[in-house]
Amino acid sequence: MRSLWIVLVLVLGSALLIHVVMASDSRIPYARFRALAESGELAEVEIRDDVYIGRQASGLSAGALQSYRTGRIEQTEKDLLAALDRRRVPYTRVADGRGLLPYLWLVLPLAGLVAAVQLASRRTTTVGNVPNAATTFGKNRARVYEERGATTTFRDVAGSAEAKAELAEIVDFLKAPERYEKLGGRMPRGVLLVGPPGTGKTLLARAIAGEASVPFFSACGSEFVEMFVGVGAARVRDLFSQAREKGPCIVFIDELDAVGKARGLGGSVGGHDEREQTLNQLLTELDGFDARTAMVVIAATNRAEILDPALLRAGRFDRRVHVDRPDHGERKEILAVHAKKVALDPDADLDAMAAQTAGLVGADLANIVNEAALLAARRRAATVGQSDLEAAIERGVAGLERRGRRLGAHEKLVVAYHEVGHALAATLLPTQDPVRKVSVVPRGPGALGYTMQQPREDRYLWSRQEILDRLVVLLGGRVAEEEAVGDVSTGAQDDLLNATELARRMVRELGMGQGVG
Repeated sequence: MRSLWIVLVLVLGSALLIHVVMASDSRIPYARFRALAESGELAEVEIRDDVYIGRQASGLSAGALQSYRTGRIEQTEKDLLAALDRRRVPYTRVADGRGLLPYLWLVLPLAGLVAAVQLASRRTTTVGNVPNAATTFGKNRARVYEERGATTTFRDVAGSAEAKAELAEIVDFLKAPERYEKLGGRMPRGVLLVGPPGTGKTLLARAIAGEASVPFFSACGSEFVEMFVGVGAARVRDLFSQAREKGPCIVFIDELDAVGKARGLGGSVGGHDEREQTLNQLLTELDGFDARTAMVVIAATNRAEILDPALLRAGRFDRRVHVDRPDHGERKEILAVHAKKVALDPDADLDAMAAQTAGLVGADLANIVNEAALLAARRRAATVGQSDLEAAIERGVAGLERRGRRLGAHEKLVVAYHEVGHALAATLLPTQDPVRKVSVVPRGPGALGYTMQQPREDRYLWSRQEILDRLVVLLGGRVAEEEAVGDVSTGAQDDLLNATELARRMVRELGMGQGVG
């Protein structure tokens, strides 16, 4: 509002100045005006209450008149009128009409400008009831889920049994903090959820808020950092200020590595960049609330190794909860949760689907069920069947079928020998997973065929011999081409890249080389 008044004063002052300047441009002394009248140089004269206005033909353009004005002196007016009569210059008396009308040219544009400034100010403050970035630059952008809207609980989180058991203590603290305070105990101020993308870290955090029936503030680490220094720190202060008012509550920061990266790891000049100031403010806020606040900060990251050590010290994010990839049983549970949202055929075997999806995370499994529903709708089926689920898995692993890509007879033969080479090596080597399907239908951006193996069980350790046999399977397609066709093709490009990377890891990271192991 203060800035609006400043704008109005400046505009009004400028308008008055222009008015004075315009009015004074044609004012001349009375003696010169009398001389112009006596010499007959005036074309016409207006007599007003306090001025004489004389108009003289201008040489700038044909028919143009130049105006002169001077103060009116009634004592000498008879002489002036006599001079005008002698030169036959017409003159008229005009009433000034003192009031608002002469100033409408100034008032109306000014009123329009005021209305425009007010409208612009309102649009800047809110656009469609949503705060605009120009006026909320230092405000946090966290989404707030109140107690009545927190419907997610641990029942909605399939799998992650160990993580849920670890986090149940946080729920108990938020429900009854006085029990811990009575014994002099203090709950962790920060809990760090660590795990691969898509494993359900955000869902777990929301489930904690739902179980404890407390407000849930959700923000992303990248939302705090801007190009302007100080904005991120201001948003952190605002977030924790709102959370204190809502306590007990949960503050969840996703992608903590975006703002919590170890200081000095590039992107900084002299250690004073915006990200580091934001991190410093976050550290200050973590130290700034006590047990009476009943606020727990939960953060998630899949790159815990790059976090600043100051974040992980005792009293801040001192408790880590690992949210790992689901095993066979957990994948089946996750598939069952998402299958409730679609019309699943009773004959669909979720256990078989869980066996075929080793290594996938919850987000992948949710996408598979959704893709299966789309495939079923595409063929106008009443339910989602086993074939739809298997097709969705193949689509996610190998890519979209490209039946429009026409291969010549020789190319089809080379692709077939190549895939048979993979399948034969995997079948003959007892350490390798059994072959489930071999296809020569082109898929994805470059695959002309693929061989799908189904793991017997979830694996966490691999022996040196198993890895060597895996190299044999990867190179089996190229060897089959050479033996059957007498030449090799570019079809083994990805196989060579994967085999080279695996062999490099064996020597450099796992110590399985002949000279090292």
